[in-house]
Amino acid sequence: MKILLLLLVFLTGLSEACSQTLYSRSFGNPKHQPIIFLHGGPGSSSVYFEATTAKRLADKGFFVIVYDRRGEGRSKHSNARMNFDEAFVDLSSIYKKYNLRHANLIGFSFGGLIAAQYAQRHTGMVKAVVLCSALISQQESYETIMRKTKVIYEQTQDTTNLKELAAIAQLDTGSLAYRTSVFKHASTNGFFAISDPDELAKGIYATYKTDPLITSYLKNEMAVHTFWQNETRHNIDVMPILKSLWKGNMPIYALYGKQDGLYSDEQIAELKRLIGDSNVKYLDKCSHSVFIDQQALFLSALSIWLKQTK
Repeated sequence: MKILLLLLVFLTGLSEACSQTLYSRSFGNPKHQPIIFLHGGPGSSSVYFEATTAKRLADKGFFVIVYDRRGEGRSKHSNARMNFDEAFVDLSSIYKKYNLRHANLIGFSFGGLIAAQYAQRHTGMVKAVVLCSALISQQESYETIMRKTKVIYEQTQDTTNLKELAAIAQLDTGSLAYRTSVFKHASTNGFFAISDPDELAKGIYATYKTDPLITSYLKNEMAVHTFWQNETRHNIDVMPILKSLWKGNMPIYALYGKQDGLYSDEQIAELKRLIGDSNVKYLDKCSHSVFIDQQALFLSALSIWLKQTK
């Protein structure tokens, strides 16, 4: 019995220590409906959402919390494993730190994979899931990137890159080499950014050069490698989880950009078939950073959707 009590004390202390080492920040009135933002990655940060959008969302009547996962962004941790189980522990520690019984989760990009799995494991703690440029089927996104870049290279008669795509197609789709190579071509072709943002988005992006939150941010370049070392689920599809959550009456909403090179029209159509047209915003003049490229529409949609979930 003494050993069991000591173990419980140790685990409780470990959880509390974790919540203390994670960077987090809140915006708005704690009495308002809580929203937790789950950033992309592995190796990224909530810094861009925090600097540009969190306060504006809180001003809509929400209690908004941002945080960086262990070992990522401003949550420095030399022994971070950066796998999914660790991400679930980190998210639970945020609930505990801010005394939340339940919250809405915004899963951005890679954060969407975490949000869906966490909602499945802790259904009673999640009021709604918002997919924001969120990965759903990683392999579908990889294939979308490969297909779109092939069209570009064929149009420009880029035989060198066409040969490289052919070589990538022969790699193990669950390997780090495959993931790294596919995303290299996505970045090279501007799949994460919009080439002609509107005036509001231009103004927000201009702050990247001066905002101290952003200028001081350093990405953990080893995070993806660490994730691959410590996680066996390298290439997953959370659509079955989303279907299960929806069947169990979990509200699910989605925002994607039409110029986001990671997703095809067919992927968005599949989401619409699952959760309904009214729960999906597929926005023009918008790429991966929906909350910047179309910030006004992002804020309006969340305000309408989430206030229905009270």
